[in-house]
Amino acid sequence: MAKSPISKFKLYELAVQSPNWQVDYLPQFHTWLIGKPPTLMREDFCGTGRISCEWVKRSPKNKAVGLDLDPEVLAYAKNVNQDALSASEKKRVTFIKQDVLKPTREKFDFIGAYNFSYFIFHERKQLLKYAKAACQSLKNHGTFFLEIAGGEGFKEACYESKTLQAPGIGKVEQVWEQHQYDPITQVSDFSIHFKLPGQLIINDAFTYHWRIWEIRELREILVDAGFKKTLVLWEKTDEKGKWQGEYLPAEAANHSQSFIAYVVGVK
Repeated sequence: MAKSPISKFKLYELAVQSPNWQVDYLPQFHTWLIGKPPTLMREDFCGTGRISCEWVKRSPKNKAVGLDLDPEVLAYAKNVNQDALSASEKKRVTFIKQDVLKPTREKFDFIGAYNFSYFIFHERKQLLKYAKAACQSLKNHGTFFLEIAGGEGFKEACYESKTLQAPGIGKVEQVWEQHQYDPITQVSDFSIHFKLPGQLIINDAFTYHWRIWEIRELREILVDAGFKKTLVLWEKTDEKGKWQGEYLPAEAANHSQSFIAYVVGVK
């Protein structure tokens, strides 16, 4: 197969990520919960580090640390996204090859695990260990954001595509494939494929073997990990049930075929 003219990591950013949302809105919830704005952020399973880099752009007071175990994607984070920052911004973001199951010496205002990355932990004791490590890595009155997807639509086998406009490349088709869900283990496989101009296909550009955690399970784990409070940020809908892109705290919600929400732990 011919080499792709564009990095699969750049395609991932175009297809999946929305870093502006995470660095504009989640800190507002932190401020509402804690009473003062955050400046020091940790991005777990940081991948390309886009969220960390966007965070340091927001203010000269902001600092970010990204943790990941994959040296290839960390190299991309440093050589592409961090390198594109100004000199002062580069000094305020750090990428580290480290297991998120181990607490960091540095303490953070808030920690985020986005794009359901912690779904790699299939056992409760693993996820509890991660939550405890995150809690220990937070300052007093810190916050921990877990992005979660769910609903029956997230468990059904399907093959969905959308078209992206990749700068310098043209139209790219991104395919999201959901494989058969196992209701006993709560585990399912997912794949991302890309079809580029010229019939070039990047098959299984990214693959995931995830346990589909439920919101109530996560809240109970956060309490067991030492967080004094948990809450859920649930997306608003209009009269027809269409998602509005705005999240608000909720303790109950109507049934949805599929959803994305945030479970928050407050130390």
